[in-house]
Amino acid sequence: MRKKVAVVYGGYSSEHDISVRSGKYVASVIDRNEFDVYEVHISQKAWMVEDKYPMDRSDFSFYIDGEKYRFDVALILIHGTPGEDGLLQSYFQLIGLPFVSCNPLCSIITFNKYYCNHYLHDLGVKISDSIIVRPYEQVSVKHVVSRLGLPVFVKPNAGGSSFGTTKVKQEADLLPAIEAARKESEEVIIERFVPGREITVGVIRYNGQIKALTPCEIRSKKEFFDYDSKYNPELNEEIIPAPIPEDKLVEAMRISEKVYNYLNCKGIVRIDYILTHDGQFYYLELNSIPGMTEASIVPKMLRYDKVDITELYSQLIYEVL
Repeated sequence: MRKKVAVVYGGYSSEHDISVRSGKYVASVIDRNEFDVYEVHISQKAWMVEDKYPMDRSDFSFYIDGEKYRFDVALILIHGTPGEDGLLQSYFQLIGLPFVSCNPLCSIITFNKYYCNHYLHDLGVKISDSIIVRPYEQVSVKHVVSRLGLPVFVKPNAGGSSFGTTKVKQEADLLPAIEAARKESEEVIIERFVPGREITVGVIRYNGQIKALTPCEIRSKKEFFDYDSKYNPELNEEIIPAPIPEDKLVEAMRISEKVYNYLNCKGIVRIDYILTHDGQFYYLELNSIPGMTEASIVPKMLRYDKVDITELYSQLIYEVL
């Protein structure tokens, strides 16, 4: 009997709509000769299977004409909470449902930018200096500027797609930027600006091995690679392979494979860096559930590297069954 696969998308964050697009694309590429595929849309209002059948959250099952259906495996395509922060992974572990995604601990660590950065820094990965702002904590603008200088990036400590992220060039703009970030996350991270080129690397587990995909350079026509730039092709260039020296392409891939291993990642991730003018890679963040629409960066990398996405997902599913 063919295995029943739940492709889970949506979520509770500002990234809901992008997650839906990612999930529908992934659902479309899974081999229907091997698997029975069901789309599961999670939102604040309801958990629905194929937009028809309510989900029983006690065991992630549903009914069709009185017959109960259980899944054999879940593919998590939720960006943000509850898919990227470990909540859904923990729930699936509790009910005994295998899933394709990083495990709960890895997800929790990578979703918290400040903690993840400093964990990796202790393992030798270069990061930008930063300050964490706790909920209700008062911020001294003078202290931030004296330590980090200007400009700085102000970001939600937990979140993605650059929602709530601001590049601050003037002292007067710092506190409003913090308040904007707090709308996405209780904690806020303020990072020293590192000038350079933005390089991103997809990493997968393929044929039993950790494999970094060919790096991509992102060139935004805006101040930085914000939400509009990510999803409007007129506002950015995504160049594969990144037009950097061959030794730097290899270095970016090797660093990314080490980070994937350090964090015990599973499935498909994407890691972002700044490549400085003196040739140093500074880690920015790891997306444990990156965008997977047809136009997203990782699928473009897979096509460039001639990795068949249908075969890849078959491998990822069988790996956890």
